[in-house]
Amino acid sequence: MRQKTVFVILLWLSTSAFLLGQAQGVGAQAPPCMPSAQAGGVRGQGVAGQSQQGRGQATQQVARTLTITAIPGVVAEGGKWTKVWQAGGNSADGIISDKDGSVLVAQEDYDTVLKIDKNGNASVAVGNAKGIGSISMDRQGRLYGVHRTERPGSTKPDQASIVNAVSMLAPERKTIADKWVDGTTLTVRPNDLTADNRGGAYFTSGCLYYAGPQGVTVAAENLRTNGIVFSPDGKTLYVTNGATLVAFDETGPGVLTNRRDFATLPGGSNGDGTVIDSEGRLYVTSNSGVQVFDKAGKYLGMIPTPRGIISIAFAGPDRKTLYVVGSGADDENGQPIRQGPQQTAATIYKLPVIAQGLKGRAK
Repeated sequence: MRQKTVFVILLWLSTSAFLLGQAQGVGAQAPPCMPSAQAGGVRGQGVAGQSQQGRGQATQQVARTLTITAIPGVVAEGGKWTKVWQAGGNSADGIISDKDGSVLVAQEDYDTVLKIDKNGNASVAVGNAKGIGSISMDRQGRLYGVHRTERPGSTKPDQASIVNAVSMLAPERKTIADKWVDGTTLTVRPNDLTADNRGGAYFTSGCLYYAGPQGVTVAAENLRTNGIVFSPDGKTLYVTNGATLVAFDETGPGVLTNRRDFATLPGGSNGDGTVIDSEGRLYVTSNSGVQVFDKAGKYLGMIPTPRGIISIAFAGPDRKTLYVVGSGADDENGQPIRQGPQQTAATIYKLPVIAQGLKGRAK
């Protein structure tokens, strides 16, 4: 009888501690989101280019058929991808166009924003950007980024000081938000982001969040978010939700209304990075390639890619070159490169297209 009483007391204490933690601790800050396999930029390359999200193990990629068929107004038949650049580790994500038509990418494993020109020449655009995972630029040319706590296996000597945050990287360096609005530590690892042209930014990590001067708030729940982009007029926000695209009307900083399903990716593909062109067409990266939709959400076709892709942007002086970041890279012997905590790599490809990206905006 005494043993049974002790067991009941211990069970009651354990349950009370758990509920208290949910009410007062980290659990109170984590909203009821659907899990996102790529939250915080979990990337991995699998067989036949199928993305093995969260496994952190690259396997050799099987060759793909890369016959590009015409999509009127978007891409001509017979186009060819050109490999521009590659590197080991989580070395390229959140690709955007710079003002001169080069591209910028976030290098989480190297705490750097890298600038890569059309010939693949790389230079440091922003250094000492601890845990930088994705970037965005607003119409004023201000560069923003998300920062992520380190993964298990990180060898960075200062990893304990790297926190989840959204920051401005240029022309000045400052933290936009690294806490919830109640002042507690931000407990989610941000994934992709888009600046709102008001000094704040939306970011994805399961749910959809807004980071502003008052802290981070939940903008939308019950999602499996990843890629995110504004419409050309900045009034509609698009976000991937697993195999669908969801649209919101934005009525103020962090205020979203009129949620609706905008489009569905074919074949059960999950969407990742997104970009929009001057005609309002949306381009969504997936394991198979670039999925293209018109401004009404109608599926127009797919542009096959050399490997599964995670991020996309229009770049070049006229914004008529499509750049994508492929998940994984191969060495000179054709073997997959495995580096960093995720045992992965990245490859950047480019393709001349008919469509044109937005001028005056990085993405």
